[in-house]
Amino acid sequence: MEMFLRLPEAVRAALREHGTDRPLARAELGDGGWAVASRSALVVESGGEVTVDREWCDVDRATADPESATITVEWVDGGPPLVLRLVTRGRSSFPQTLRERVQWSVVHAAPVNLPGGRSARVAVRRRANGEMFSQVVGGADLDLSDPSVAAAVDAAEARARSAVGLPE
Repeated sequence: MEMFLRLPEAVRAALREHGTDRPLARAELGDGGWAVASRSALVVESGGEVTVDREWCDVDRATADPESATITVEWVDGGPPLVLRLVTRGRSSFPQTLRERVQWSVVHAAPVNLPGGRSARVAVRRRANGEMFSQVVGGADLDLSDPSVAAAVDAAEARARSAVGLPE
């Protein structure tokens, strides 16, 4: 609960009202909002409202740029990246906590080589409640209607699921 106490009261109230679980790390944002890394999700509060609440298994990757004090979060669903402009440059536990939570959600991952030189990734991810599931991440050119692409992806997904004991 100490992390909650380090947040402004309006932010704490918005997070409590939203049902956000215990914050592990937080960062003040340049627009006056806050980014919070909780056990289960990345949450962004702005103006007394939660504007982002995404599970760690929704994050494809996140990159931090210490020079510009920004963190860019890319989503597995291909949605627009989230750019967090931090108030504080330098040492902060927020980027490390974000990295650790995303890594915790990845149980197994493997690249998939596809016909035509394209590629994708299959992963088995974990939700905050421990439930495991598989996901396929590919670029806009991933065409699952192509039988050879679908077969390669299906085989890779079956291998990934089998590697962690999930039914194929």
